[in-house]
Amino acid sequence: MKPNPTTVVVLATLLASSAVMAQTKAPEPDYTLSYNVGAVNDYRFRAIAQTSTNPALQAGIDYAHKSGFYLGTWTSNISWIKEYAGATDGSLELDLYGGYKGEISKDFTYDLGLISYQYPGNTAAVNANTTEVYAALTYGPVTAKYSVATTNFIANPNSSGSAYFELAATFDLGDGLTVTPHMGHQSIPNVAKNAGDYTDYSITLAKDFGGGFSVSAAAMGTNADKPFYTDTKGRFLGNSALVLGMKYSF
Repeated sequence: MKPNPTTVVVLATLLASSAVMAQTKAPEPDYTLSYNVGAVNDYRFRAIAQTSTNPALQAGIDYAHKSGFYLGTWTSNISWIKEYAGATDGSLELDLYGGYKGEISKDFTYDLGLISYQYPGNTAAVNANTTEVYAALTYGPVTAKYSVATTNFIANPNSSGSAYFELAATFDLGDGLTVTPHMGHQSIPNVAKNAGDYTDYSITLAKDFGGGFSVSAAAMGTNADKPFYTDTKGRFLGNSALVLGMKYSF
């Protein structure tokens, strides 16, 4: 039996349409809005304890435009304002940041931005609120980043110009596992004998379970000056630590 010419034409049209649809990607959205919540057993900022080695709950919101422009906010409980800076109030950190990411060439990108670390209600002798500008370059898995304070740096007097340089690399181990070695150096001007300056180092193993849920373990340490970085309760905030965390992004 010969096939009906009309049937042949209809089938061919359907097959062609299906092929085109399969090859057509959904248009890139103009922007994305994402959220994250998490917890750590010990909140560290540049390897210095912010909660006196106690747990912290954390959350953030990020807006990213397809042009490369981004904005975000992130928050965590802290205790260093009271237990290190001697304030009578201040138990929350609120970060506000924004910037622009772009591509220089294949696998070579840059990130320019500004971040403000806010500590609502802090009553430290020197206001702990801090603003930094930063620039980062990423080539393949390796990122180099330089941050400099345009204000006093976390309750240190006359410390505008404090700088942090860091170098990190993220390697994909497969099956949702990544390992990230990191090294950084913090400098704080106008501190006697440069006691505020130190180098930190860490290595982080993270596992992405899919569905937005991930966990991490980071071993870290510093060569920070012990007297300078000891709080009012006699705890050294730059000690070596194993920081465990979990995060859900959606």
